[in-house]
Amino acid sequence: MKITMKEVVKERIDPHSGTAFELRQGQLLKVTAPTGEQVSELICYNLTDPDEWLSSGRTLDHAGAWLIRQGHVLYSNRSRPMLSLLEDSCGRHDFLLAPCSQEMYQQTNSTEANISSCHENLHGRLMAWDIDPDEIYITFKLFMNTQLQADGSLSVDTPASKAGDYVLFRAEMDLVVGLTACAAAQYNNGTLKHIEYEIIEE
Repeated sequence: MKITMKEVVKERIDPHSGTAFELRQGQLLKVTAPTGEQVSELICYNLTDPDEWLSSGRTLDHAGAWLIRQGHVLYSNRSRPMLSLLEDSCGRHDFLLAPCSQEMYQQTNSTEANISSCHENLHGRLMAWDIDPDEIYITFKLFMNTQLQADGSLSVDTPASKAGDYVLFRAEMDLVVGLTACAAAQYNNGTLKHIEYEIIEE
């Protein structure tokens, strides 16, 4: 039997900006890199209790892996499923690093210190749900190509995503979702590009 899906929302996130929205249990979220090589940072919270939030540590514990791909589940700090990763045409994402912030830019003498960071872009939208800056934790960085080295160091290389690569999630609880088009050019092969997302009903 063929499942009929209905698109509820389709939106564009402009370069170095972000958005936030509610995603209901059972709805699908598709995030696409239309031109490839553009990172998108995602964080989410229980809609009715923002003290339950997306947890890198719990997700990696449950997956038994640091590289989260199709078939994995993203868990909350209470070890409850938040998002199931149903489809993934890229297969390379990061769940180790925190979102860039103005403090980080300043301390590293970044040339991007005068633009808004992903942390700022997320907070600017999530504050409508009373989420404070200190409640923006490690984000799931879609399409970010983090590599672990034998000496224990890590690097962020050019995203492996090609034009049109996407991920498709299913919400496992009612959520508030924050989503960006990453603001750090160094992580996006030198240029900042837009991201698209869709909310879909099965």
